[in-house]
Amino acid sequence: MALTTTERQHALKHLRASDPILRKVIDTSGPFDLKLERKRFASLVRAIISQQISTHAARSIRKRLDELVEPDGLTETSVQRLSADELCAVGISPQKAVYLADLAQKVANGDIPLNRIGRLSNEAVVSELTKVKGIGRWTAQMFLIFSLGRLDVFPHEDLGIRSAIRNLYGFDELPDKAQCIEIARPWAPYESVASWYCWRSLDLQRK
Repeated sequence: MALTTTERQHALKHLRASDPILRKVIDTSGPFDLKLERKRFASLVRAIISQQISTHAARSIRKRLDELVEPDGLTETSVQRLSADELCAVGISPQKAVYLADLAQKVANGDIPLNRIGRLSNEAVVSELTKVKGIGRWTAQMFLIFSLGRLDVFPHEDLGIRSAIRNLYGFDELPDKAQCIEIARPWAPYESVASWYCWRSLDLQRK
């Protein structure tokens, strides 16, 4: 579910009041305009493809995969019809081809109930999704944020989040888990919104 205007206002008011450093990032970055991915299966496929490769490379592979499954679109059925060789031909590694096949099978047979998964708690969603080969906690957290629109997710293992915290909060090196959690403590219950602004701060720095 997309954030309502009221929810956005509450989140930004809370973050601005609780963290002066993040307040500056919000002022510089502008409105919170996270766009949710409504197609849940496609979102997970794209998350798997994006693991450990550059954003540019992932985007190119996703584009070729989308073209390969036309006109049906990216669904568990269309992926199941593809062979490992066909997946590798668009740039997907053999290992990730196994992951995608496992995801498609588990969704198709109901082991992963994507149509009902939004009713579960954050931890229950993570538990369900990590049954799939190649899906770890980080990928599940990206799904919680970008597909389910959960506001209270803090992916402390994310390299972008750790880099942004290092830059913004004066760490000499990438902060560890305990340091990240301590920085994020005032953000609750809007850790996802704060994380979005951390990623945004890196975009602005590159520009």
